[in-house]
Amino acid sequence: MLKGVLIDLAGVLYTGEKALPGAVAAVRRLRAAGVAVRFLTNSTRSPKRMLLARLKAFGVDLAPDELFTPAAAACDWLARHGHAPHLLIHPELCEDFADAHAIGPEAVVLGDAGRFFTYEALNAAFRKIDAGAPFLALAANRVFRDSDGELSLDAGAFVVALEHASGRAALLFGKPAPGFFSAAAASMGAGMAEVAMIGDDAEADIAGALDAGAALAVLVRTGKYRDGDETRFKPGPSMVVDGIGDAVDALLA
Repeated sequence: MLKGVLIDLAGVLYTGEKALPGAVAAVRRLRAAGVAVRFLTNSTRSPKRMLLARLKAFGVDLAPDELFTPAAAACDWLARHGHAPHLLIHPELCEDFADAHAIGPEAVVLGDAGRFFTYEALNAAFRKIDAGAPFLALAANRVFRDSDGELSLDAGAFVVALEHASGRAALLFGKPAPGFFSAAAASMGAGMAEVAMIGDDAEADIAGALDAGAALAVLVRTGKYRDGDETRFKPGPSMVVDGIGDAVDALLA
């Protein structure tokens, strides 16, 4: 019996401003079966406050400590290491860093800044990394399903650009970083071998969770899923289903 299930947000529970069919009921079925649930997102355009409000508006009942975000993980790192953030992020995410150290050596923090990825902003971040500042990447996803229904560039391309220019690897905080998964599992009193992951990203969600030691990882054909994703990355998914309702049915069975 699984102790817990980790669930991605965008593309699994909802798309745009609409909950996906059966998503809310699927979460309720897990809780009713006594299975702990944690929500993991690589979204770095919206603050945690807005993500919680969106989920609750859809009817997903959750506590703030059940939602794991890369920004929160990065803030913990900054506090433990005594660094102040140099932010290259979307302005809406800035509130999640409001309590970060204002003084101390700087660390570059990169998220999905969207249209704020200007040459000037990227070059300023490069110069700080080149001068020795730690480089923190909130996520490194390749693409995401945008509000118009099409795929758009995610933060990963900009992470790689700064790594290439500076010759220094970023420290990753979101999926597929093993510590991101294991922190969520530990919060449920579980080890990674006792949890399953449900996601729409075959690379970050599925291969990432399995590499981190998850018992199972279920790929859903919603969100950013594209035909052939199940064979595009290794390790491949434990199973592929049409949506989260089917994933929960399979896991509870």
